[in-house]
Amino acid sequence: MKQVSIMLKPASSLCNLRCKYCFYTDVAQNRATPCFGMMKPETMGAILANAAAELQPGDKVHFVFQGGEPTLAGLDFYRTFVSIADGWQDVQVTYALQTNGTLLDEDWCKFLKEHNFLVGVSLDLLRDCHDDVRQDRQGRGTWKQVTRAIELLDKHAVEYNVLCTLTNAVARHPRQVWQQLQKLDVRFVQFTPCLGEMEGETSPFALTPKRFADFYTTLFDLWREEMSRGKWRSVKFFDDVVNLLVLGRPTGCGMDGVCRPQLVVEADGSAYPCDFYCTDQYRLGNLTEETVSEVLSAPGVQEFIDRPQDRSAFCEACPYDTFCAGNCPRMRREICYAADNSVYCGYRDFLDRCGEGLAELARKYSQRLKGAAQTEGGTKK
Repeated sequence: MKQVSIMLKPASSLCNLRCKYCFYTDVAQNRATPCFGMMKPETMGAILANAAAELQPGDKVHFVFQGGEPTLAGLDFYRTFVSIADGWQDVQVTYALQTNGTLLDEDWCKFLKEHNFLVGVSLDLLRDCHDDVRQDRQGRGTWKQVTRAIELLDKHAVEYNVLCTLTNAVARHPRQVWQQLQKLDVRFVQFTPCLGEMEGETSPFALTPKRFADFYTTLFDLWREEMSRGKWRSVKFFDDVVNLLVLGRPTGCGMDGVCRPQLVVEADGSAYPCDFYCTDQYRLGNLTEETVSEVLSAPGVQEFIDRPQDRSAFCEACPYDTFCAGNCPRMRREICYAADNSVYCGYRDFLDRCGEGLAELARKYSQRLKGAAQTEGGTKK
């Protein structure tokens, strides 16, 4: 049995918003064709045919739709896509959609619920910060539209999580962020570090390592305090760190400093190894012409893995080097260190300050896993 995950960009880099910090706009500007337009029906059909070509009974396929703004492709696109993929015999197919939420309505939510989509909704949690950067084409903030979308998802019992871009502005206010999570009763949240430009230019929105450490240290205390009262709220970063401590394997991409190629497919079928590197330099092939295994065995995959890493000598003396190994290369400037000669690492600072609490949680998690395994073993006997 094999598991395949494919990220699709059916609307390429097109978006109905003009977010001031959009990382994919920056990525797209670093290739000859910044936007491939909407995915054509024949392109969708060829991609699905090549995705299905090597599947066997019992295999699992996970499709993630991202952008740009993937809902711009229209509901009919997804109805057609799902009608084909759900027709595969003895193959488990699951779906996820990452959206800014502004185009979601009753019909969309009914569809998402019917087909069990996991939805990621971009909301920057602090209204002023959100409206300052997540704006429509007329420069208007979108907080009302996004929170209305969340209400609709709740109404239709669609499974969703909130993705908050952790800008420097948002990171200044961890307590207000936590209060907003409680007010909105967000059960699953992922904070995505706001990245600087690919070519290294500074950005007024990009996170800094110090802000990263201070934000998560305060948030960790608030998270643990609520957990001690019996209320669990998933903060993906904390979940990932504890999982890495307990299981020894990363559940967040690049957390151990190792790039594991993904399969990201643009609207024309072009395939890339990582959402952060959908550029001509790292193009692997085209999923309309090749199967999944052919694309993932392209020479460019190993070239991507072996590309030079800009690690600081500071890492070599770090007690957490074997744990994080410099973390995700694309996020390194924002969460670890900002320069080669740095003597400060935000991730190390966070681990220093929260290490004892993390270790305690890891011990409890290990005990639960051990207890569950013993119970399962006893049941089988």
